Amino acid sequence: MKNYLLLALFLIIIACQKKEATEKPATVKDEHSFSKPDVAVAKHLDLDIKVDFDTQTISGKASWTIDNISKGNEIIFDENTLTISKVTLGDDEKETQFELGDEVEFHGKPLHITIDSNTTKVNIYYATTKDAVSLQWLTPQQTADKKKPFLFSQGESIWSRTWIPCQDSPGIRFTYNAKVTVPKDLMAVMSAVNPQQKNDTGIYTFKQDKAIPSYLMAIAVGDLGFKSIDKRTGVYAEQSVLDKAAWEFGELGRMVYAAEKLFGPYRWGRYDVLVLPPSFPYGGMENPNLTFLTPGVLAGDRSLTSLLAHELGHSWSGNLVTNATWDDIWLNEGFTTYVEHRIGEAVFGIKEAKMQDILSRKSLYDNMAEYGDNNPDTKLKVDLKGKNPDDGLSYIPYEKGYAFLQTVEQAVGREKFDAFLKEYFNSHAFQSITTEDFVQYFNDHLVKNDKALAEKIQLNDWVYTSKIPSNIIIPVSEDFNTIDSIQKHWRKTGIAGLSQKIKSTNEKQHFIDYLPKDITEKEMTAIDAEFHFTQGGNFVIKRQWFVIAIRQQYKPAYSAIEQFMIATSRTGSLQTLYKEMVKTPEGKIWAKSIFEKAKSGYHLTTVQDLQKTIN
Repeated sequence: MKNYLLLALFLIIIACQKKEATEKPATVKDEHSFSKPDVAVAKHLDLDIKVDFDTQTISGKASWTIDNISKGNEIIFDENTLTISKVTLGDDEKETQFELGDEVEFHGKPLHITIDSNTTKVNIYYATTKDAVSLQWLTPQQTADKKKPFLFSQGESIWSRTWIPCQDSPGIRFTYNAKVTVPKDLMAVMSAVNPQQKNDTGIYTFKQDKAIPSYLMAIAVGDLGFKSIDKRTGVYAEQSVLDKAAWEFGELGRMVYAAEKLFGPYRWGRYDVLVLPPSFPYGGMENPNLTFLTPGVLAGDRSLTSLLAHELGHSWSGNLVTNATWDDIWLNEGFTTYVEHRIGEAVFGIKEAKMQDILSRKSLYDNMAEYGDNNPDTKLKVDLKGKNPDDGLSYIPYEKGYAFLQTVEQAVGREKFDAFLKEYFNSHAFQSITTEDFVQYFNDHLVKNDKALAEKIQLNDWVYTSKIPSNIIIPVSEDFNTIDSIQKHWRKTGIAGLSQKIKSTNEKQHFIDYLPKDITEKEMTAIDAEFHFTQGGNFVIKRQWFVIAIRQQYKPAYSAIEQFMIATSRTGSLQTLYKEMVKTPEGKIWAKSIFEKAKSGYHLTTVQDLQKTIN
């Protein structure tokens, strides 16, 4: 009996520790949210909304279960461009007072709601407006099938408040249920457990029982179909895209198993992906249970599925363990880039991983050079106070964060680092943490007062300085060495036959990236005739080739460049091309001309970013 009592006591202690680990309250001040979660915090959302394509609005009720920690008389939510019609309290819907505060650029307005000390539920009746940055309403012509309209949301970083009144901080987590009414010929999906086929009512219900931050709230509505890959993975897409997407992502199940073996169990149930129309502004968005993806990843040869490994990786770093503020974005993206490379190595092999490392390192150095010496935005821990937090979403947190973690792995050994990462993800599961939280955990659980190891890793230099520390790993790829040898000699030996030696997407990208700066139009014409970069190739190859074409004023590619830039809304890739264009007066005129033609198909966040570049 004594042993049973000790066992019971042990289990109770473990359960309490587990509860504490997953319910750590947000205590860090987030400069990009008006909310005060240490006073009153939202814990669960019951959402009841209608999606109206005629008016391009979402309207309904957001019922928040709250914890009035201070027992005060107010709770503050974030809202931006919403129309708030009324607010009630409790299940009996007693109407209460609310007030909107002063507007702040990018951030919207604070929504002050009067409550009492015993309030546990706040019901907000609202509607979105045409200015909702997070919502992209597409006409049938803007979709793949060109038959039905489409809607999707993009909440990261602080745009969920433009379609749901919420406490819009990555440091505040909540569960949700939703009832969504859409036209009967369309289907709704969310960042939750999803239906796999249309019903005849147009009413869909959703449940997300894992606590998530607001930026991971997501919705899409369209003429969607679903196809399984294995028992817990599958693909949603428009009908004309569905079979192609299902084939392209055929390795998805293997990726999930590989990630679990490396980093611990996948805790979200199903992992599905949704292929969106081209106006989606990113390569992918890691919404829980349902990653949103650009159609640009559909290369036809599975050559761009490293993007899928990245979004899957967020199921551990980002969704499970989340940056508490946008100043800590590297905790999401640097870790996920590391996870992505490890998944890629496990699924596609070491040769692929080595090539990806070289491409990654080039991206880091290129971006550091673009920002310039001593630029504070090249630190891993950044200061975005007073800024649009989207400005922190450069390649720096991805690639510098990855390079740092790779350095740590080499310093302590892969086996030890893998064990550390598993425990890190497990002990911080469903929590939002700061860089300082990570640094303390890192020192306590990995460095452990080993001064020689700390000096070898140089953590402070990596995280808090605007430089690349001297201990950065210089990757080597035998395959790329072969491409480098070809680069040295092709001007003498000719272009003919090189497409039989340079075949993979990685190899082609590396070849394009290191073409000579004084390449002539005649040489570009010969390369184009051999490889068909202008008219053929996948999304990445086209983008890289078009950078060279713009720089060298290779006019045979101009029409294809314009078509490419009108057909996609991937902000980072478009930025790369527009930045190259505006380096010359003629290019700036051309850039403005393309932008005017294309902007109606771009996501609003893409438009905002590109306007700064062009002007």
